[in-house]
Amino acid sequence: MIKFKTTSPEQTEKFGYELAKSLCAGDVIALTGDLGAGKTCLTRGISNGLGSSSYVSSPTFTIVNEYEGGRLMLFHFDTYRLSGPDDFLMSGLDEYFFRGGVCVIEWSDIIDELLPEDSIRMTITGDGNNRLFVCESGEKHISYIEEAAKKAEAEIEE
Repeated sequence: MIKFKTTSPEQTEKFGYELAKSLCAGDVIALTGDLGAGKTCLTRGISNGLGSSSYVSSPTFTIVNEYEGGRLMLFHFDTYRLSGPDDFLMSGLDEYFFRGGVCVIEWSDIIDELLPEDSIRMTITGDGNNRLFVCESGEKHISYIEEAAKKAEAEIEE
């Protein structure tokens, strides 16, 4: 587990940008955090880091937005409006895990039991400028997360 703080939306985006450089096809980033905690801000950075020039907005009403134009597709989910894992499965949304892109899932706790085992899990607290990230991941990603946080000049907590 790694914990770090960002102190501006730009720094949160920079972390996402730097993290995206290490992401591979099939990676899943599961985000939890209150409204306004920075989930979409982080996703905007990931999109830019993948090389997409698309405008990133929260897919609250569409459930998933697809962003092209980068080295990998980005599938950005907002599962807030789903009643649970069955809604996700019945809609066929689990198929995105196998489409060779990167999946970023806001409100991922709603479908937690469906997430791939090697998902990057991030809880974001705070709002506005100051955000605390608590990240859990397997060996595969934890060094990438730490390196991205350092490059974004985030304050890493011991």
